[in-house]
Formats: sequence, C-alpha cells, structure tokens
Amino acid sequence: MTEVLLTEVVLRDGLQDEPITVPTHEKVRLARGLVDAGVRSLEVGSFVSARRVPQMADTGEVVKALLDAPAVLHTLVFTERGARQAIDAGAKAVRLVVSASDGHSVANAGVPTDAALDRLAACAALLAEAGVAIEASVATAFVCPFDGDTDPDRTADVAARLGRLGARVVHLADTIGAARPGRLRATVAAVRDELPDVPLGLHLHNTYGRAAANAWEGLSLGIRRFDSALGGLGGCPFAPGASGNVATDDLVDFFHREGIATGIDVDKLAELRDQVGHAVGHRLDSALSAIPATPAPLR
Repeated sequence: MTEVLLTEVVLRDGLQDEPITVPTHEKVRLARGLVDAGVRSLEVGSFVSARRVPQMADTGEVVKALLDAPAVLHTLVFTERGARQAIDAGAKAVRLVVSASDGHSVANAGVPTDAALDRLAACAALLAEAGVAIEASVATAFVCPFDGDTDPDRTADVAARLGRLGARVVHLADTIGAARPGRLRATVAAVRDELPDVPLGLHLHNTYGRAAANAWEGLSLGIRRFDSALGGLGGCPFAPGASGNVATDDLVDFFHREGIATGIDVDKLAELRDQVGHAVGHRLDSALSAIPATPAPLR
C-alpha cells in the first residue's frame, strides 16, 4: 500500500496571515492534538521578525513546550539570527527557505535570491554544528506573483544549492497556488536531474483549485511528502494573491479514497478542524468543513 507523509503547517503557514494572534497555549494544545491524531510531522512556527509577522513571535516558546512530542517538529529559518534562535529553543529540525524568484525574495526576505542563499549558508553551518536536521523549501518554485512563471531550470539551480548546504529533503512550494500539473511535472524533472538522491516534497496552495490535481501529479511522479493546513488556512503576507494551503482534511479524504495511507485518525482530525475554526473566529476554506464532514477512513 502506498503511504504518504503529511506535514501539518497550520501553526505556521495557516496562522501567519490571520488578523488575530492565537495564544501560545492554544497553539500548543492544537499541536498536541494533531500528534495524538497521528500527525508525524508538524511545522510549528518560524523564526522571523516579530514586527513583520507578529503571529510568529512566540515560536521559541511553542518549540520549547513541544520538545517532548513524539513527532518531527519543524520551524522555518531565513537568517543567521533565526538559526541561533532555533538552536536556543532546542529545535531538532528546521527548514531553510528561499525564493526561486528575485521578486518574491526581495518582498519576503529583503534581498534577491543569490544573496538570500549566501545568507542561508551561514545558517546551515550553524545548524549543522549544533546537530539540527536541515530540510529546505523553495518558495515560488513554479509561479511568482511579481515575476510570473518560474523557469524549471531556475528552481532546479536553487534546489541544488540548498542540497549543497546539507538539506536532506527539498520541498517545492506553489506559493500562490497557480501551478498546474504540466508545470509541476517539468519542474520536478529538472530538480531531480540536479538532486537525484534527495527526497522531494510539495507545498501546495489551492488558490485556483488545482491543489488536488497537483498532489495527484506529484504522487504519479513518486513524491510522498506533502504539506497541508487543517481547514485550508494559510497564505503569505508577502505574496499578493496567495490564498490557503491545500486542506489537510480534504487531502486526507482524497488520499484515503484512493487507498493511500496517511496514518491519521479522521475522527480526531475533524474535531481538531472545528477547534481551528473557533481559534481563528471565521469559516474555514476546506471543502469538508463547508459540509461539514469527517474525512473518509482508509479502507
């Protein structure tokens, strides 16, 4: 039976664009509930400027509160300062993030892609010395809100540089949800040519309703790692037009109906989705939350 690893990103990507800031204890409670539901990989925040992204100001506290959780906890890191904060908090795993396109890199990180990669080299050295596991994400891997379509070779070059920094997994992000299966296929092929031995993951948004199609295409290409956010929350404050992530509840339902295992307890997942809606105070975007319905169990 095919099995996939879902990384739940609601605590980071899901909350970073919300107008309210969810209290630390609520984030920790939700994280523990997700782990109890069978989520094995969880992104719990990002070490970024509290002024620019106040919703992530408590990431260090969240990490410290969850160090005993039986799951892989990720945080995002963009700078050397963020790497030091992650180490100080006791983080065991991080994702280094860089944009494939200069336009988004300037908006998101303040510098063009090459400069952002140079900055990440210092981060990687610090993290490796501290024994922190390194993964990486390539933002705007397919389409950029400022620069348009991202050339697959450009994404492949950025991914290769991240691989040389020690990334054990590289995730390709459809930051504004504008990718299509054909573009995804071409980009994955180009990245695999550069990184044949590094596992790839997909971080999909559903702005144009193509996330499920892109996930299916990814599966056909052998990808078994997917990011998702419960209820379809999410968006990037620095990417105009970006909307929610592919919803964890919808993706679990889709995968289970196709006989693909996720290891997630669907009843617990539906209860947690309701808690997320209460925490943010508005209707969620997932298809199942609109019904409302529990994802299908694996048969």
